[in-house]
Amino acid sequence: MSLNPEPSQPQERAQHDLPPKSYADAAEEALEPQQSHANGNGHAGLNAEPSQPDEPDGAHDPAPKPKVLNITTNGAGAVQTASPDDVEKYEGAGLENGPRSPGRGHRRKTSSKSNGSIGRKHGEVLKGEENEEFEVYQKHEGRNGNTLTSVRTQDGYNKDAYTDKKKPSKRRNSELKSGRQAGAGWHRSKIRFAPLNVPLQRRLQTLAVLMHTLSVAGLVGIFFLLCAIPLLWPILLPYTLFVLFSNAGTSGELSYRSKRWRNAKVWSLFASYFPARLHRSQELEPTRKYIFGYHPHGIISHGAFAAFATEALGFSQLFPGITNTLLTLEGNFKLPLYREYALRMGLGSVSRESCENILSKGGRNGEGMGRAITIVVGGARESLESMPGSMRLVLNRRQGFVKLAIRNGADLVPVIGFGENELYEQLNPHKHPWVYRGQMLTKKLMGWTVPIFHARGIFNYDVGLMPYRRPMNIVVGRPIKVQQQKNPDKDYVEKVHKQYIDELVRLWKDHKDEFAPQWTEELEIIE
Repeated sequence: MSLNPEPSQPQERAQHDLPPKSYADAAEEALEPQQSHANGNGHAGLNAEPSQPDEPDGAHDPAPKPKVLNITTNGAGAVQTASPDDVEKYEGAGLENGPRSPGRGHRRKTSSKSNGSIGRKHGEVLKGEENEEFEVYQKHEGRNGNTLTSVRTQDGYNKDAYTDKKKPSKRRNSELKSGRQAGAGWHRSKIRFAPLNVPLQRRLQTLAVLMHTLSVAGLVGIFFLLCAIPLLWPILLPYTLFVLFSNAGTSGELSYRSKRWRNAKVWSLFASYFPARLHRSQELEPTRKYIFGYHPHGIISHGAFAAFATEALGFSQLFPGITNTLLTLEGNFKLPLYREYALRMGLGSVSRESCENILSKGGRNGEGMGRAITIVVGGARESLESMPGSMRLVLNRRQGFVKLAIRNGADLVPVIGFGENELYEQLNPHKHPWVYRGQMLTKKLMGWTVPIFHARGIFNYDVGLMPYRRPMNIVVGRPIKVQQQKNPDKDYVEKVHKQYIDELVRLWKDHKDEFAPQWTEELEIIE
């Protein structure tokens, strides 16, 4: 029979007013009569062969007859000669003899037990598969009216395709014991290491703070290293004698003070490490003398050094015409090499002789006008109370700086370094009495003590002797006018001392919420 009873050429169909017919439609219509014919003859399909009955042993199949294909394409057939009984006829839309496409309305039945589909697991039922029939294809209509057919994406395909569904296998022997896994604790470590891609500026800030923190041990160590070279002994011996008998730290002349060294860029890096800022409550007259009282002491008093020993925070701009000298222990000026470092920074001894010399020499009138000194009033005793979140001061029994101010006619200026106590974590001496007794014994014998503290390291954020990167705000209060007396009256000393404490408390109350939001205890004067 002919595959296309209707004209197949577009020109002929147009002459008979017939719509264009696609190649697939013609093939599907040709299959319908053949399927009905095959079903009527009891065959399973077009290419099914009749089953042969069982033959007895020794029987042989007759020789197969030659078969010739008679292929009809679009009504035109190409036939090879053969006997009519041996001819097998194939009709279709092309020369391929593979499986034919399903006809119109055909729906493919899927099995829930099939595990060969992409994106599904064995026994998994897809959406819509609970029905007897499942639509496998999806049609799309293009812009020009053409209909495109594609395979419908199954639900959960992307999720299943990229997710490993394998479950860990269980051990057959439950009595098997395993040791610890090497390296498993690194991700649980409480030590946080610094990344390698830290900006260069932060690296330089850390280097500047490290240089100052290790200045005493480093410079003294270099001196002893030089002493191991015999060729340098002719130089080192006279230098050592000069250091032991020099009074440069107490003379008050400030002849070694270097303005260039105080303005060096390294101190800007030092101050920006925390960072630190200097604030004033009001301007100070350059025709007066001043004694700045810095609180709290902290562990190393980094805030006092940044504000009053360098120009990194702009002291000269905030208080023009005033020359300030930060005071430290007199023993520091007996240390070789470190003595030179301290004198270049303009530091002086905290001894009574040094304080009176600084306030009575130099200045605008040659008698100390416009000069100032900064004393960390709490001293080594207060360093043992340096706990984060607190402000515990040793001040009630400290009246020596008040008497010094009255004798020299210097106004008292209280200063609070907010954030100074936050730079280090310290072992609480009150919870370890034997540690506290040892620290106080050291202070009595040596004049200084050693707090047991820690902070961060150079390459980590949790262990080391480097201070934490926590902001510091140094606030300078209002000056307390003092009348000069050569022999201060006790009542007047107590009066000025009380005024000083009141101004200090005012500074704390006015600025604690702004500059110390992490405080947990109010300001307390313990001694």
